Amino acid sequence: MSGTAHWMVVFFSAIFTNNLLLTNYLGMCSFLSASREMKTAAGLGSAVAVVMGATTILNWLVYYRLLVPLHMENYMLIVFIIVVAGFVQILEMVMQRTSETLYNALGIFMPLITVNCAILGASLFMIIREYSLAASVAYGFGGGIGWAVAIVAMAGVRAKMARSRVPPGMEGAGIALVVAGIMALAFMGFSGVLSLN
Repeated sequence: MSGTAHWMVVFFSAIFTNNLLLTNYLGMCSFLSASREMKTAAGLGSAVAVVMGATTILNWLVYYRLLVPLHMENYMLIVFIIVVAGFVQILEMVMQRTSETLYNALGIFMPLITVNCAILGASLFMIIREYSLAASVAYGFGGGIGWAVAIVAMAGVRAKMARSRVPPGMEGAGIALVVAGIMALAFMGFSGVLSLN
């Protein structure tokens, strides 16, 4: 896909048909561990959406304004990881200084966000697909929102399952993976509407 993709198509595709979590299975570790409670899932989902959107913009700028002119594209992966880790640390310090309530609510998720492979995946996909800056912004925020929608939906399903009878062999991670697969199939239903391919 070239950089000429319209940003609205990229945005909605990243949420629904090309959801990083449900189509590429990026960020499954934190998805399965943090989707047990709705409050935790909403907190982590919103934090991932903000970080993914911001770091996608930063990594686009670093890649096209620094690495490409210096012919250092081979260092892309290392630099992207440093940008993500640095941004999360700065965000954590800013939250701690400005809003103690927000820091207490989201501070526990910061280590999870730093190692969330969906955030790095969004930056890598935008380079591979050669998105423009506008399309990269749309993809970053759309991918973050899509990840948040998926984890909040999973938390809702898991809350319902807590009151249901689940076969003993399927309790815990087993039923969570089955539900994630069914959710992925449901999101694939949008593939006729929007597609990045």
